Amino acid sequence: MELPSGTRYNLGKEQMMIHEHDRVVLTDDLPVDGLQAGDVGTIVHAYRRRLAYEVEFLALDGRTVAVATVAAAQVRAVRKGEIAHARQLVRA
Repeated sequence: MELPSGTRYNLGKEQMMIHEHDRVVLTDDLPVDGLQAGDVGTIVHAYRRRLAYEVEFLALDGRTVAVATVAAAQVRAVRKGEIAHARQLVRA
């Protein structure tokens, strides 16, 4: 799939199954937001044709750390048998 900017994304089956309110795993670092690949967030909005998502990332105390717009290729669905891992948030 190609975005207007000419950037191409391979939207595999895993990305096509992501819906609003699903938990997802970040696959790329987002240093501006202090987020790292592997961080878990919740889809709060799916853009048309699921090319991008608004994802909310929460600290374990319930505080919102970031709400980031990410390309579909930057997140994946949570897989069966995965476990969350805690880390200290470091802002850029």
